[in-house]
Amino acid sequence: MADEGSGKPLSKADDFPPEVLSLFDRYVHNVIDRRAFLDGAARFAVGGVTAAAFLEALSPRFAEAQQVSKTDARIKAAYVEFPSLQGAGKGRGYLVLPASATSAGAKLPAVLVVHENRGLNPHIEDVARRLALEGFVAFAPDALFVLGGYPGDEDKGRELFTKLDQAKIREDFVAASGFVRSRPESTGRVGVVGFCYGGGVANFLATRLPELGAAVPFYGSAPPLDKVAGIKAPLLLHFAANDERINASWPAYEAALKTAGVKYEAFTYAGTQHGFHNDTTPRYDPGAAKLAWERTLAFFRKTLRK
Repeated sequence: MADEGSGKPLSKADDFPPEVLSLFDRYVHNVIDRRAFLDGAARFAVGGVTAAAFLEALSPRFAEAQQVSKTDARIKAAYVEFPSLQGAGKGRGYLVLPASATSAGAKLPAVLVVHENRGLNPHIEDVARRLALEGFVAFAPDALFVLGGYPGDEDKGRELFTKLDQAKIREDFVAASGFVRSRPESTGRVGVVGFCYGGGVANFLATRLPELGAAVPFYGSAPPLDKVAGIKAPLLLHFAANDERINASWPAYEAALKTAGVKYEAFTYAGTQHGFHNDTTPRYDPGAAKLAWERTLAFFRKTLRK
């Protein structure tokens, strides 16, 4: 988009002052509130570009970025429930299968898809559909199901997220992994990919599940270092170059991985921001996202199709 007062484009990360991107990262991770973001961004609102325009431009546009339609004939998708520690004892997620495989009765490796700190939004559902088209059983749980599910609004989703019992939610992702592993369509080989908050969950699941086949955290927080020795799955880690908050923990995490003898590959993508794979916002970097996704698919094919 462009700000109407100046005509200045606000469609990619380079169009924003770095300080505004830093403020936005703190805002979306609940370090500061909306008012603090707007007050901070106002200092960089020059040439007719307002703080509100910055926030609007950085907010996701799901429909514009969708790659695979919900009604695509090549997939079979449904919302399904699984055992949970929350509420009434059940969780819910989005299960997507390749239509050709289901009709043929084929068994496929599975990938758990873990969302950011807003719940199961349309972008993560689209990522699950992309994985299904690549020949995987994709399952994307919604951590917010216990609170009514993703509310259709990113701000409300982040607010709800702060009310979750994170210890129970982490165990729900463990349960979701077992659920998709036991599906009749699954070979029993399961990997996990997660983004931001989900990247941290992917790291956690690697420490928690010795049977996990592979883990791919995108700019995810490191797990407790004393748990790293329990990682048995190979890791593929993606980092944004301009992501001080997440990258600060990587040197110690990498040292622990080396000490434990964990197989891993790690890539940092030059010039990128946290969230560079998310194609619904200006932080999206097409080149880096394409390369990271190609590496992710190749990694899952290698580790899960055995």
